[in-house]
Amino acid sequence: NEIGRLPPTFNDACKIAGAILTSDYEFGSGKIIYNKFRSVVSYQQSDLPLFSQKAVESSPKLATYDSLDADVIQSYMEFSLASMLFYALKEGACSEQSSRMTAMDNASKNRSEEHT
Repeated sequence: NEIGRLPPTFNDACKIAGAILTSDYEFGSGKIIYNKFRSVVSYQQSDLPLFSQKAVESSPKLATYDSLDADVIQSYMEFSLASMLFYALKEGACSEQSSRMTAMDNASKNRSEEHT
C-alpha cells in the first residue's frame, strides 16, 4: 500500500473510492475534508460535499436529464467520488509540499544566520 508515500494518482483515488463504496456503510450525505492550497505560506481547510446515490436519485432537478437509469447514475457516482477524492488528494499534497519547502527554507536561513 503506497497511498500517501508517493504523489497521489487517480488510481489511488479510485482505490479509496472503491473501498468506500464497497464498505456497506449507508450514508445520505458526507464531506471530504482537505487542505486547500492558497499560497506558498498558507492553506485553508475546506470540504467537498458527498451525496449517496439515493439522495441524487431523489433530486428534483434530475428529471431535467434524459435517459438516466440506475446504472448511469451509479457510474456517475463512482466517477464523481473518485474525481473529488483525487482533487482533495492533489490539493493536500500541494499544501504539504509547500509547507515542507517553507520549513526547509526557514531552516536553511536559520542555519546560515548562525554561521554569520
